[in-house]
Amino acid sequence: MIDRSRVDRKLGDYGVAPASALADQSLLAQVQESRRLSRARTRAVARDEIAATLPAAEYHVSRKYDGEYTVLVWRDGEAFTINEGGMVRVGLPFLAEAAKLLAAARLDRAMIVGETYVVMEGRPGRYYDVMPVLRNPASQAEIARLRFAVFDILSPHAGPFAETVKRIQAIFGKGKLIHPAEGAWATKVDVVEKLYAKWVEGERAEGVVARSDAGGQFKIKPRLTLNLVVVGYTEGTDDRRGLLHDLLCAVVRPDATFHIVGRIGGGFTEDQRRSFCDELRGLSADSDYTEVNLDHLAYQMVRPEWTIQIECVDLLTETTRGGPIERMVLAFNAPAGKYEIVRRLPLCALIGPSFVRRLPDKSARPEDAGVAQITDVVEIVAPEREATKLALQTSEIVRREVYVKTLRGAKMVRKLLLWKTNKERDTAEFPAYVVYLTDFSPNRQTALEREIRVASTLDAAERMWEELRDKYVVGGWVKV
Repeated sequence: MIDRSRVDRKLGDYGVAPASALADQSLLAQVQESRRLSRARTRAVARDEIAATLPAAEYHVSRKYDGEYTVLVWRDGEAFTINEGGMVRVGLPFLAEAAKLLAAARLDRAMIVGETYVVMEGRPGRYYDVMPVLRNPASQAEIARLRFAVFDILSPHAGPFAETVKRIQAIFGKGKLIHPAEGAWATKVDVVEKLYAKWVEGERAEGVVARSDAGGQFKIKPRLTLNLVVVGYTEGTDDRRGLLHDLLCAVVRPDATFHIVGRIGGGFTEDQRRSFCDELRGLSADSDYTEVNLDHLAYQMVRPEWTIQIECVDLLTETTRGGPIERMVLAFNAPAGKYEIVRRLPLCALIGPSFVRRLPDKSARPEDAGVAQITDVVEIVAPEREATKLALQTSEIVRREVYVKTLRGAKMVRKLLLWKTNKERDTAEFPAYVVYLTDFSPNRQTALEREIRVASTLDAAERMWEELRDKYVVGGWVKV
């Protein structure tokens, strides 16, 4: 299943490989689609919204583990994991245990959804605890603390979720390193609240997930508190003129640039909307960048002198299609009183943000309103890199072929290129692979024509290459 020559050994048996090392290139697409569907059908809810939001139904409530969303693949005696970014992991202790349990269940193939987490002081750790171990473990003892909590089965399909829960328990109920996510059934919403109190408030779990075939799926977490810098505002229209509509806010990157994180439109009193609008008018700044709010009103940018505290229900780092959510990074030229565009970089979206208070004792510094507040909760690509000096990786040519043909004394040229951008993990502006055809014929009205295709895997790109070559390189063309 895996080209072992491409496995980067981290420590002992543990190693990682890119998804392109898999014999079955469809596996990554299945993992990403699973994650996309899970996000699409899950609604984020705060603790105080449980009773008002969850419809009456029977729910399976499970503890939310703060680790790496992972799919464990079992094929013909081989077990490994894939995350949605395409990282394949082999040789972890829980994989050996999973192989024994799946073989005992008489399964030749399976795809198991769960969370890879690390045990810290006898209890599940947080995201920032597990990622250093997965990236660069210091010892076998660290690797031994890794666990896998199972909360769904992609295949073989078990039918209604209640049946899936039973199957997970039957297969993994006796596991130690791999085990069912801790959970219980709740027929009333107040039971959901009690389970939340037990795991989240009592044991510091990240949250709970309540899932019902009839009622839907809900992610319930404590509200997050963030300190943000105000970089723009909009004013209301018509009878709301003179009142604040919403604020455009940012976090501060280590290089003192401002990474826009989103808009804050709720939580203000009427008095605050009036006074804030008056004060912000006096902080107006020029900007090379323009952003509009949901009502298509352009933000008036302001000097970064206000820091506020907000609450939100959750942070999302990916679009519904699985790509990173990118936000603009701006540099503030203080002498000119102007924002200058740096570039878009991955960040996140705020779910259910609400204003709490102004922070007059805080300023626009990484220590007071930095991006680290976000990276402590979710993974962001290259948050420590200087946005103004960020250099993308150089592309590399994978294949190049040139064909010529002479017709009526004129030479025609057709060229095929396939290259790997090496940029897809840093920005959504680039695909992983590009296949490019140029077709030059001096006797044609449009002498130069082009065709371009993009792909997320090398296998898909090579299929596109073959299709273009079979279409354009026929009858008399000579390879140079």
